Amino acid sequence: MNRIEFIKNSAIATGALLTGSAVSSVAAPDKAVQTGKTFNLDYAPHEGMFAQQAGKSFLDQIQYMYDQGFRSIEDNGFLGRPIAEQTKIGDLLAKLGMRMGVFVVDGGDNWKVSLTTGKKEFKDHFVETCRRSVEAAKRCNAKWLTVVPGFYERKLPYGIQMAHVVDALRAGAAIFEPHNLIMVVETLSDTPELFLQQTHETYSLCKAVNSPSCKILFDIYHMQRTEGNLMINIDRCWDEIAYLQIGDNPGRNEPGTGEINYKNLFKHLYQKGYKGVMGMEHGNVIKGKEGELRVIQAYREADAFL
Repeated sequence: MNRIEFIKNSAIATGALLTGSAVSSVAAPDKAVQTGKTFNLDYAPHEGMFAQQAGKSFLDQIQYMYDQGFRSIEDNGFLGRPIAEQTKIGDLLAKLGMRMGVFVVDGGDNWKVSLTTGKKEFKDHFVETCRRSVEAAKRCNAKWLTVVPGFYERKLPYGIQMAHVVDALRAGAAIFEPHNLIMVVETLSDTPELFLQQTHETYSLCKAVNSPSCKILFDIYHMQRTEGNLMINIDRCWDEIAYLQIGDNPGRNEPGTGEINYKNLFKHLYQKGYKGVMGMEHGNVIKGKEGELRVIQAYREADAFL
Protein backbone atom coordinates (compact mmCIF):
# COMPACT_ATOMS: atom_id res chain seq x y z
CA MET A 1 0.00 0.00 0.00
CA ASN A 2 1.77 3.19 -1.16
CA ARG A 3 1.19 6.87 -0.44
CA ILE A 4 -1.02 7.36 -3.50
CA GLU A 5 -3.29 4.51 -2.41
CA PHE A 6 -3.57 5.98 1.11
CA ILE A 7 -4.68 9.35 -0.27
CA LYS A 8 -7.07 7.73 -2.75
CA ASN A 9 -8.64 5.52 -0.08
CA SER A 10 -8.98 8.52 2.21
CA ALA A 11 -10.90 10.43 -0.45
CA ILE A 12 -13.22 7.50 -1.11
CA ALA A 13 -13.93 6.97 2.57
CA THR A 14 -15.23 10.49 2.95
CA GLY A 15 -17.46 10.33 -0.11
CA ALA A 16 -20.13 12.43 1.59
CA LEU A 17 -19.58 16.01 2.69
CA LEU A 18 -18.81 16.29 6.38
CA THR A 19 -22.08 17.45 7.89
CA GLY A 20 -23.66 17.50 11.30
CA SER A 21 -21.98 17.20 14.65
CA ALA A 22 -19.62 14.38 15.58
CA VAL A 23 -21.13 11.50 17.50
CA SER A 24 -20.49 11.50 21.21
CA SER A 25 -20.60 7.74 21.55
CA VAL A 26 -20.43 4.68 19.32
CA ALA A 27 -20.19 0.94 19.81
CA ALA A 28 -17.65 0.42 22.56
CA PRO A 29 -14.86 -2.18 22.34
CA ASP A 30 -14.54 -4.86 24.97
CA LYS A 31 -12.88 -4.19 28.32
CA ALA A 32 -9.51 -5.50 27.17
CA VAL A 33 -9.19 -2.47 24.89
CA GLN A 34 -9.20 -0.12 27.93
CA THR A 35 -11.55 2.38 26.32
CA GLY A 36 -10.63 6.02 26.89
CA LYS A 37 -7.22 5.48 28.46
CA THR A 38 -4.50 7.53 26.79
CA PHE A 39 -1.29 5.94 25.54
CA ASN A 40 2.33 6.43 26.59
CA LEU A 41 3.16 7.66 23.08
CA ASP A 42 1.00 9.76 20.77
CA TYR A 43 -0.31 7.43 18.06
CA ALA A 44 -2.32 8.99 15.23
CA PRO A 45 -4.95 6.98 13.29
CA HIS A 46 -6.14 8.01 9.85
CA GLU A 47 -9.48 8.25 8.12
CA GLY A 48 -11.18 4.94 7.48
CA MET A 49 -9.28 2.99 10.14
CA PHE A 50 -12.38 2.85 12.39
CA ALA A 51 -15.14 3.48 9.85
CA GLN A 52 -17.05 0.30 10.76
CA GLN A 53 -17.24 1.40 14.40
CA ALA A 54 -17.76 5.13 13.91
CA GLY A 55 -19.45 5.49 10.53
CA LYS A 56 -18.47 7.17 7.27
CA SER A 57 -18.15 10.71 8.60
CA PHE A 58 -14.54 11.62 9.31
CA LEU A 59 -15.71 13.89 12.12
CA ASP A 60 -17.42 10.95 13.81
CA GLN A 61 -14.31 8.85 13.30
CA ILE A 62 -12.16 11.52 14.97
CA GLN A 63 -14.52 11.55 17.95
CA TYR A 64 -14.30 7.76 18.15
CA MET A 65 -10.49 7.92 18.06
CA TYR A 66 -10.57 10.36 20.95
CA ASP A 67 -12.95 8.14 22.90
CA GLN A 68 -10.52 5.24 22.53
CA GLY A 69 -7.62 7.24 23.95
CA PHE A 70 -5.92 8.56 20.80
CA ARG A 71 -4.90 12.20 20.92
CA SER A 72 -3.76 12.86 17.34
CA ILE A 73 -4.79 12.07 13.79
CA GLU A 74 -3.10 11.94 10.39
CA ASP A 75 -4.71 13.02 7.15
CA ASN A 76 -2.41 12.69 4.13
CA GLY A 77 -4.98 14.14 1.77
CA PHE A 78 -5.98 17.10 3.94
CA LEU A 79 -4.65 19.66 1.44
CA GLY A 80 -7.04 18.35 -1.20
CA ARG A 81 -10.17 18.72 0.95
CA PRO A 82 -12.56 21.64 0.43
CA ILE A 83 -11.83 24.53 2.77
CA ALA A 84 -15.11 23.98 4.61
CA GLU A 85 -14.10 20.42 5.47
CA GLN A 86 -10.62 21.51 6.52
CA THR A 87 -12.18 24.03 8.87
CA LYS A 88 -14.60 21.54 10.42
CA ILE A 89 -11.79 19.07 11.06
CA GLY A 90 -9.61 21.76 12.61
CA ASP A 91 -12.44 23.00 14.82
CA LEU A 92 -13.15 19.50 16.13
CA LEU A 93 -9.48 18.81 16.84
CA ALA A 94 -9.26 22.09 18.77
CA LYS A 95 -12.41 21.25 20.74
CA LEU A 96 -11.05 17.82 21.70
CA GLY A 97 -7.50 19.02 22.36
CA MET A 98 -6.10 16.72 19.67
CA ARG A 99 -3.13 17.29 17.38
CA MET A 100 -2.99 17.08 13.62
CA GLY A 101 -0.16 14.91 12.38
CA VAL A 102 1.20 15.18 8.86
CA PHE A 103 -0.59 15.98 5.69
CA VAL A 104 1.16 15.72 2.33
CA VAL A 105 2.46 18.76 0.46
CA ASP A 106 0.98 17.50 -2.77
CA GLY A 107 -0.29 19.39 -5.77
CA GLY A 108 -1.90 16.35 -7.35
CA ASP A 109 1.16 14.85 -9.01
CA ASN A 110 4.12 15.84 -6.82
CA TRP A 111 4.84 12.26 -5.84
CA LYS A 112 6.16 11.46 -9.33
CA VAL A 113 7.17 14.93 -10.51
CA SER A 114 10.74 15.07 -9.39
CA LEU A 115 12.63 17.95 -7.85
CA THR A 116 15.82 16.09 -8.79
CA THR A 117 15.56 17.34 -12.38
CA GLY A 118 16.16 20.96 -11.48
CA LYS A 119 13.44 22.00 -13.92
CA LYS A 120 11.91 25.36 -13.09
CA GLU A 121 8.30 24.27 -13.59
CA PHE A 122 8.66 21.50 -11.00
CA LYS A 123 10.27 23.79 -8.42
CA ASP A 124 7.68 26.52 -9.05
CA HIS A 125 4.85 24.03 -8.62
CA PHE A 126 6.39 22.80 -5.37
CA VAL A 127 6.81 26.34 -4.01
CA GLU A 128 3.21 27.24 -4.86
CA THR A 129 1.98 24.06 -3.13
CA CYS A 130 4.01 25.00 -0.05
CA ARG A 131 2.22 28.36 0.03
CA ARG A 132 -1.18 26.67 -0.17
CA SER A 133 -0.10 24.27 2.56
CA VAL A 134 0.56 27.14 4.97
CA GLU A 135 -3.05 28.26 4.74
CA ALA A 136 -4.35 24.71 5.14
CA ALA A 137 -2.11 24.16 8.17
CA LYS A 138 -3.60 27.20 9.87
CA ARG A 139 -7.08 25.68 9.64
CA CYS A 140 -6.09 22.58 11.64
CA ASN A 141 -3.12 23.90 13.64
CA ALA A 142 -0.81 21.46 11.84
CA LYS A 143 2.94 21.54 12.43
CA TRP A 144 4.38 18.83 10.16
CA LEU A 145 3.97 18.43 6.39
CA THR A 146 5.21 15.45 4.39
CA VAL A 147 7.46 16.06 1.38
CA VAL A 148 8.74 13.46 -1.10
CA PRO A 149 11.35 14.85 -3.54
CA GLY A 150 10.31 12.43 -6.28
CA PHE A 151 11.97 10.07 -8.73
CA TYR A 152 15.62 9.53 -9.56
CA GLU A 153 16.69 11.37 -12.70
CA ARG A 154 18.97 8.91 -14.48
CA LYS A 155 20.24 11.50 -16.94
CA LEU A 156 21.99 13.40 -14.15
CA PRO A 157 24.77 12.49 -11.67
CA TYR A 158 23.59 11.86 -8.11
CA GLY A 159 25.34 14.94 -6.71
CA ILE A 160 23.65 17.24 -9.21
CA GLN A 161 20.26 15.77 -8.33
CA MET A 162 20.95 16.25 -4.62
CA ALA A 163 21.86 19.89 -5.26
CA HIS A 164 18.59 20.43 -7.10
CA VAL A 165 16.58 18.91 -4.25
CA VAL A 166 18.46 20.99 -1.66
CA ASP A 167 17.72 24.13 -3.66
CA ALA A 168 14.00 23.34 -3.86
CA LEU A 169 13.68 22.42 -0.19
CA ARG A 170 15.47 25.58 0.87
CA ALA A 171 12.82 27.51 -1.05
CA GLY A 172 10.12 25.54 0.75
CA ALA A 173 11.78 26.06 4.12
CA ALA A 174 11.84 29.82 3.53
CA ILE A 175 8.06 29.71 3.18
CA PHE A 176 7.48 27.49 6.23
CA GLU A 177 9.97 28.97 8.73
CA PRO A 178 8.02 32.17 9.52
CA HIS A 179 5.02 29.99 10.42
CA ASN A 180 6.99 27.48 12.52
CA LEU A 181 5.99 24.69 10.15
CA ILE A 182 8.22 21.71 9.45
CA MET A 183 8.63 19.84 6.19
CA VAL A 184 9.31 16.23 7.09
CA VAL A 185 11.10 14.56 4.20
CA GLU A 186 10.18 10.91 3.79
CA THR A 187 12.33 8.07 2.55
CA LEU A 188 10.16 5.42 0.89
CA SER A 189 10.46 1.82 -0.29
CA ASP A 190 7.60 1.77 -2.83
CA THR A 191 9.87 1.69 -5.86
CA PRO A 192 13.63 1.85 -6.58
CA GLU A 193 12.85 4.80 -8.86
CA LEU A 194 12.52 7.09 -5.84
CA PHE A 195 15.48 9.38 -5.22
CA LEU A 196 15.71 8.85 -1.45
CA GLN A 197 16.17 5.19 -0.48
CA GLN A 198 17.83 5.17 2.96
CA THR A 199 17.85 7.36 6.04
CA HIS A 200 21.46 8.48 5.74
CA GLU A 201 20.60 10.14 2.40
CA THR A 202 17.71 12.07 3.93
CA TYR A 203 19.92 12.98 6.88
CA SER A 204 22.52 14.46 4.51
CA LEU A 205 19.78 16.33 2.67
CA CYS A 206 18.42 17.91 5.85
CA LYS A 207 21.90 18.91 6.97
CA ALA A 208 22.48 20.59 3.61
CA VAL A 209 19.16 22.47 3.69
CA ASN A 210 20.12 23.55 7.22
CA SER A 211 16.71 24.76 8.37
CA PRO A 212 14.52 24.00 11.39
CA SER A 213 11.73 23.64 8.82
CA CYS A 214 13.34 20.67 7.02
CA LYS A 215 13.60 17.45 9.01
CA ILE A 216 13.19 13.68 8.57
CA LEU A 217 10.00 11.65 8.58
CA PHE A 218 11.20 8.20 9.67
CA ASP A 219 8.67 5.65 8.42
CA ILE A 220 9.40 2.46 10.34
CA TYR A 221 7.73 0.19 7.78
CA HIS A 222 9.67 1.59 4.83
CA MET A 223 12.97 1.64 6.67
CA GLN A 224 12.61 -1.95 7.84
CA ARG A 225 12.28 -2.90 4.18
CA THR A 226 15.19 -0.87 2.84
CA GLU A 227 17.79 -0.82 5.60
CA GLY A 228 16.75 -2.52 8.87
CA ASN A 229 18.76 -1.72 12.01
CA LEU A 230 15.89 0.48 13.09
CA MET A 231 17.10 1.58 16.52
CA ILE A 232 20.67 2.11 15.30
CA ASN A 233 19.60 4.25 12.36
CA ILE A 234 17.10 6.20 14.48
CA ASP A 235 19.88 6.97 16.94
CA ARG A 236 22.32 7.98 14.20
CA CYS A 237 19.86 10.43 12.67
CA TRP A 238 18.02 11.46 15.84
CA ASP A 239 18.86 15.15 15.71
CA GLU A 240 17.12 15.45 12.33
CA ILE A 241 14.09 13.22 12.98
CA ALA A 242 10.91 15.20 13.69
CA TYR A 243 8.20 12.67 12.94
CA LEU A 244 7.68 8.89 12.81
CA GLN A 245 5.19 6.60 11.12
CA ILE A 246 4.22 3.04 11.94
CA GLY A 247 3.48 -0.12 9.97
CA ASP A 248 4.58 -3.71 10.47
CA ASN A 249 6.43 -5.64 7.79
CA PRO A 250 5.51 -7.60 5.74
CA GLY A 251 1.97 -6.45 4.99
CA ARG A 252 2.00 -2.86 6.27
CA ASN A 253 -0.56 -3.50 8.99
CA GLU A 254 -0.78 -2.87 12.74
CA PRO A 255 2.01 -3.77 15.20
CA GLY A 256 2.20 -7.46 16.01
CA THR A 257 1.30 -8.64 12.51
CA GLY A 258 4.85 -8.79 11.16
CA GLU A 259 8.50 -9.07 12.13
CA ILE A 260 9.10 -5.76 13.95
CA ASN A 261 9.28 -5.83 17.76
CA TYR A 262 7.21 -2.70 18.22
CA LYS A 263 7.04 -2.97 22.00
CA ASN A 264 10.82 -2.69 22.24
CA LEU A 265 10.93 0.01 19.60
CA PHE A 266 8.25 2.11 21.30
CA LYS A 267 10.11 1.75 24.61
CA HIS A 268 13.30 2.92 22.92
CA LEU A 269 11.57 6.02 21.54
CA TYR A 270 9.93 6.75 24.88
CA GLN A 271 13.27 6.52 26.67
CA LYS A 272 14.79 8.91 24.14
CA GLY A 273 12.11 11.41 25.16
CA TYR A 274 10.12 11.47 21.93
CA LYS A 275 7.03 13.66 22.39
CA GLY A 276 5.87 13.96 18.80
CA VAL A 277 3.13 12.25 16.84
CA MET A 278 3.50 8.70 15.55
CA GLY A 279 1.36 8.22 12.48
CA MET A 280 -0.49 4.93 12.09
CA GLU A 281 0.08 4.79 8.33
CA HIS A 282 -0.98 1.19 7.82
CA GLY A 283 -4.00 -0.99 7.13
CA ASN A 284 -6.01 -3.33 9.35
CA VAL A 285 -5.05 -6.97 8.92
CA ILE A 286 -8.60 -8.10 9.82
CA LYS A 287 -11.49 -6.39 8.09
CA GLY A 288 -14.69 -5.17 9.72
CA LYS A 289 -15.47 -4.20 13.31
CA GLU A 290 -13.47 -7.07 14.77
CA GLY A 291 -10.39 -5.92 12.90
CA GLU A 292 -10.80 -2.34 14.06
CA LEU A 293 -10.96 -3.43 17.69
CA ARG A 294 -7.92 -5.59 17.11
CA VAL A 295 -5.98 -2.54 15.90
CA ILE A 296 -6.71 -0.74 19.16
CA GLN A 297 -5.75 -3.79 21.19
CA ALA A 298 -2.51 -4.16 19.20
CA TYR A 299 -1.53 -0.64 20.25
CA ARG A 300 -2.45 -1.34 23.86
CA GLU A 301 -0.15 -4.37 23.80
CA ALA A 302 2.77 -2.64 22.06
CA ASP A 303 2.36 0.45 24.26
CA ALA A 304 2.60 -1.59 27.50
CA PHE A 305 6.36 -1.15 27.77
CA LEU A 306 6.59 0.60 31.15
